[in-house]
Amino acid sequence: MNADFLAVLEFWEREKGINRDVLVGAVQEALLSAAKKAVGPARELRVEIDPKSGDIRAYAKLIVAERVISKHDQLSQFDARRLKADAQIGEELEVEVTPVGFGRIAAQYAKQALMMQIRKAEKALIFTEFKDRVGDIISGTVRRFERSDVIVDLGKYEALLPNRERVPTEEYQVGERVRCYVKAVEQGAHGPEIILSRADPRFVIKLFQLEVSEINDNTIEIKAIAREPGFRTKLAVYTRDEKVDPVGACVGLRGQRVKNIVRELNNEKVDIIRWDPNIRTFITNALAPAKLKTFQVDEATKRVRILVSGDQLSLAIGKRGQNARLTSKLTGWQVDIDEEVVVTKGFEEKVAEAVESLASVPGITREQADILVHHGLTRLEDLLQADESDLSSIPEIGEQAAAILEAARTEAVRRTRPIGENPEPNQAG
Repeated sequence: MNADFLAVLEFWEREKGINRDVLVGAVQEALLSAAKKAVGPARELRVEIDPKSGDIRAYAKLIVAERVISKHDQLSQFDARRLKADAQIGEELEVEVTPVGFGRIAAQYAKQALMMQIRKAEKALIFTEFKDRVGDIISGTVRRFERSDVIVDLGKYEALLPNRERVPTEEYQVGERVRCYVKAVEQGAHGPEIILSRADPRFVIKLFQLEVSEINDNTIEIKAIAREPGFRTKLAVYTRDEKVDPVGACVGLRGQRVKNIVRELNNEKVDIIRWDPNIRTFITNALAPAKLKTFQVDEATKRVRILVSGDQLSLAIGKRGQNARLTSKLTGWQVDIDEEVVVTKGFEEKVAEAVESLASVPGITREQADILVHHGLTRLEDLLQADESDLSSIPEIGEQAAAILEAARTEAVRRTRPIGENPEPNQAG
């Protein structure tokens, strides 16, 4: 028992970093129950373990009595003076009461309790070590699966990658190395738990901080992020330094910086966008390269309605509405994108407009205008280019041709005269 016990202490101290004194104290507490079962209800029973030799001894505080009535509480004066020469009646002495074979009994009884105490001490260390590491990125090995949750081995400790923090497009294999974001250290039902995430948007932010030195030293600021894990991320960046291109710095030379991040995210698309305080410019940047036609901004409800041409609609909205949805998350505004409706005028409508246009010329009646339009003279310019014989050949016009042409020429002169200029008064002969 002693050799095995010492080996266990050394293993846990070396592998998990648990102090030997903490382990010894945990074992003593566990073995006390075993001692009570082996020795009986001895008075103030305690167990002591020699940390060097591993010897286990049980002690009880007994009262020296002239006549022993309860062996669990009392000790005869004769036996007491074998331990202490001047022991007196009524004196309290601590006496070793270790039974024969107690080490073997204790080993069998305390094994399970011992492991429970060690796990308790280990979890206390987890909280101490990881409470200040929330927000860091760490690497671990996929150890096993518990339903849809992944248990990740971090070396000394195990951490939990819950199903809700997994990326839906990723599959993990036992033994695979993964990098994760330390999202929280929580006190669970069985003690502290290290909660990891690969789906949290802050995982992407931390990757950019590690990869882009300008973000790490606050030259470039990440203003906003919107993410659909495994599919697409939009990141809005900004800098006060006019000499720095925030988007270019994040992309890197030949795109190397963003490529490293995309590789870590298993080819998730990453859009890096220049942030702007003007919501129109910001949304235009976020939806690029789609070309936007008109904006309707409602400041009160923080809602924007955008019209685009038909060939730009699918590009602006994105697959299954993803581009528009992420833009709304990124900007904090509700973004509605609709196709611009182009009204095509029908033949009858065009005829009616032509009639109205000619009828507006002084000297030309609506009936005359209708006749002219139906004979192909739809504009004032058409009348000016026509001869009087062309018009008089139309049965409904006949002798009215000259008057109509004169009215057309007068209107043409009026339209070409500068605004405010009056015609010269008639001169008397």
